[in-house]
Amino acid sequence: MSGTLYIVATPIGNLGDITLRALETLKKVDRIVAEDTRVTAKLLARYEIKKPMVSLRARSGRGAYQHVVDLVQAGESLAYVTDAGTPGVSDPGPLLVSMVRLTCGEKSIIAIPGASALAAAISVAGVQTDEFTFLGFLPHKKGRQKALDQLLTEERLVVLYESPHRIRKLLTELEARAPERTVIVSHELTKMHEHTAQGTPGELLVRLSQDIPERGEFVVLIAP
Repeated sequence: MSGTLYIVATPIGNLGDITLRALETLKKVDRIVAEDTRVTAKLLARYEIKKPMVSLRARSGRGAYQHVVDLVQAGESLAYVTDAGTPGVSDPGPLLVSMVRLTCGEKSIIAIPGASALAAAISVAGVQTDEFTFLGFLPHKKGRQKALDQLLTEERLVVLYESPHRIRKLLTELEARAPERTVIVSHELTKMHEHTAQGTPGELLVRLSQDIPERGEFVVLIAP
């Protein structure tokens, strides 16, 4: 019989934000499939868990994915974790899940829910969130301007991720297109310098490097 692939959410910053079920799962599986084994090793060391690990990155070849599928098909239980948060959200998780499901069946995939930067940012946004559109990371170059134009026509809250290297660029682009739009940025979520700020794109640009450090991943919410 095929084994099981557990999709395990891990902390997005504070290592204390991991569920008891996630820890139990990491302790019982045969091995752990990690986006970056060095990052995951720190989490495992914190909770005194010792397991063999398999590396699987976004740029890993098809053979690396197939290796994980073969392990599950051979009857092993595996935990798939990314560097932070819930796998399958803006990372290579969907491909792995689809391959394992196709080969090993629907019952071979089990979710172990937990921390998510998306959910954390929405919870402290203070805006209507009964409907929203999540876009992940915008294209860096090709297609970026078209994507920005389209998202500003959205009648629901728009949520996206941005890196510290491009947050100023994004706010500048938004200021040029929709200077009065309300924008909320959350960064360093669950960490020591966690902060959520609200304002127009121009107001947030002024605050960058003053009371909004340009470090850590950002979750950006754009009000309708």
